[in-house]
Amino acid sequence: MATKEQQPPRRSRPGAWPPAQASAVESNAPRQPLSWARRTGFRPMASGDSTPSTSGQIALPRPREPEKHPDLDAGRSQNPPIPPPLPATSNTERVNWDRVGPPAQPDQAGRNARDANGGVRTAGSVPPSNGQAMPATPNGPARPIPVLSTTPNGHVGPVAPPNGSLGSGPPNPPPPPPSRPRRDEEAVTLPQVMEDDDEVEIRPTHMNYELRDTPGLVPLILYAVQHYLSMMGSLILIPLIIVPAMGGTKEETSEVVSTVLFISGVTTLLHTFFGSRLPLVQGPSFVFLAPALAIINSNDFQGLNGNNFKHIMKQLQGSLIISSAFQAILGYSGIMSLLIRLITPVVTSATITAIGLSFFSYGFTQVGTCLEIGLVQMMLVIIFALYLRKIRVFGHRIFLVYTVPLGLAITWALAFLLTELGAYSYKGCDVNIPLSNIVSDYCRKHISRMKYCRVDTSHALRSSPWFRFPYPLQWGTPVFNWKLALVMCSVSIIASVDSVGTYHASSVFATTRAPTPGVLSRGITIEGVSSILAGLWGTGVGSTTLTENIHTIGITKMASRRAVEVGAGIMILLSLVGKVGGFIASIPDVMVAALLCFMWAMLAAIGLSTLRYSEAGSSRNNIIVGLSLFFSLSVPAYFQQYGISPNANSPVPSYFQPYIVASHGPFHTGYGGVNYVLNTVLSLNMVIAFLVAVVLDNTVPGTRQERGMYSWSEKDDARREASFSRDYELPFRVGRAFRWVRWVGL
Repeated sequence: MATKEQQPPRRSRPGAWPPAQASAVESNAPRQPLSWARRTGFRPMASGDSTPSTSGQIALPRPREPEKHPDLDAGRSQNPPIPPPLPATSNTERVNWDRVGPPAQPDQAGRNARDANGGVRTAGSVPPSNGQAMPATPNGPARPIPVLSTTPNGHVGPVAPPNGSLGSGPPNPPPPPPSRPRRDEEAVTLPQVMEDDDEVEIRPTHMNYELRDTPGLVPLILYAVQHYLSMMGSLILIPLIIVPAMGGTKEETSEVVSTVLFISGVTTLLHTFFGSRLPLVQGPSFVFLAPALAIINSNDFQGLNGNNFKHIMKQLQGSLIISSAFQAILGYSGIMSLLIRLITPVVTSATITAIGLSFFSYGFTQVGTCLEIGLVQMMLVIIFALYLRKIRVFGHRIFLVYTVPLGLAITWALAFLLTELGAYSYKGCDVNIPLSNIVSDYCRKHISRMKYCRVDTSHALRSSPWFRFPYPLQWGTPVFNWKLALVMCSVSIIASVDSVGTYHASSVFATTRAPTPGVLSRGITIEGVSSILAGLWGTGVGSTTLTENIHTIGITKMASRRAVEVGAGIMILLSLVGKVGGFIASIPDVMVAALLCFMWAMLAAIGLSTLRYSEAGSSRNNIIVGLSLFFSLSVPAYFQQYGISPNANSPVPSYFQPYIVASHGPFHTGYGGVNYVLNTVLSLNMVIAFLVAVVLDNTVPGTRQERGMYSWSEKDDARREASFSRDYELPFRVGRAFRWVRWVGL
């Protein structure tokens, strides 16, 4: 056994190394590897516990390949920074930057210091300068790390500075902060999720026009028309479903369509001026479609004599007014700013997806009434949206932006050609005769194809006036029913949850900071007011922020608030032309069903894409979303099938069977109104998805980053930053009226 004198002297470690505990250095304990080294198994030379390579060069990790395109989700910049070269000396080997990677940038200093200390941020970390790390040591000021080189005997050692001393001299000062660029060159901070270390990544803007940009007059009008044409399906298709379900004629459908266009324009202007001020279109939401169909098909309205449409519409108006007032109170009282703590991308994703999937019983069931027309309509929108989405005409992706209007125009032209050629003409048969009065078996066999495949069966376009002004209470005085109002109130909460996710996502796309909780409450309040107007004018469903707006902003690269406002003005003008509503009302039902299949699929896809704001790969999140979606389909199916005989004949069409639960649901208490509310609310897919998701997401343990907690801006930061104030501050000094309500202001 060798004595202490016989042991070779231990070679001292050269130079000043990154900060370490004195006890760890003296005991020669192995240093904790970097975070990325733990993931990859690499032992870096810079940490002091790796060995030089056989070639004599320092074995350093290979960096990730720089991304060529901006990553919207991760916020990475398109052009990676170019590293400065290392100073070359006579006894120094030049480090290969392709292997080493660029030096740490000032905005990564905290991250590098945290990795060097096992994931813990060092309070004294100093940003690097000139390619050298500048950590603050416990016993003195920060000193630069010496440049390493290989000596002739193969050892690695520091390069001595010109004055012959090692590690002496004043440290290099950190570089000055970069000057703030102009707005057209400004890198906009996009907060997406709340990180554990509260870091915010910065990337350049990706939009052609940002929130406060205003193009010229002609481009402004063109962009406004483009924005609304791309969302035409969301604006016009709901009236084409509910009005015939209420027993309304094509003429009444035309009037409701004109009213929807008018209310959409007015409420969009209200929202962009006095609501969240984001470029969001207000219109009839699919959130209100399922409860509206449940009310329309309830037993209270079966077998009515006279005009069923006006009678049911007045009931819908009363329930909408009450539920909208509840939503406005929810926002103005500040309760919504408290509830947003329970709403995460996990909850929003499951809820929105369930809305899109809940109408599967209506979609292809109606398409099958005329397959040659319905399938062509579906295939065209799929081809335009997927296969031809990258084709540009005059620099614009017209097939992707105008998927719905292009597919509708081509299919309508095909159906018109087949109708004129006599493909759907059967001798002695009249489509206007009710099926119960038809005696001929030949006509009874072909009456369905004549009704759904022909395009000349509607007289709405010919009978519509050229000018018609929608006015409030045009269908009569609303009827207020407390049980119908409770059903709508539960749905208004779902609509608010939908809007919360839409506000945050639209702020990311519009390259601005996320709104404050006060702005969010203000937006929910205006949405409640908008739905009150929809109830007074009689659109049949409430008016809220259209989730499809996010998809439109992402495609068109147009986030200008001014363009949305000009488009809202155009909608108001079109609503005054009665022929426009008549033209839309004359769309055959099979084309409407085919377009709705695409729109509902898009809505489900948008809901699933919301999960990207959280950790989409987390098993916790995947299980919660999976359970929410499964139970959103299974639990309503239990309510819908409860107490139904397989051979029972119902006067309600098969595709409306899920909305007659109130007559046979499992709840049978002594109060009929309570039975109606419970059976109806718990049979709605989106309600079950929301309840399951919000309970599981707020009780199952998970970090804020894993859950993807929405990051809302602070009021104080908003007041200090001029650009934020210009984005969200109310115009015409209206904000002074909200100063006394601290939870609704900026």
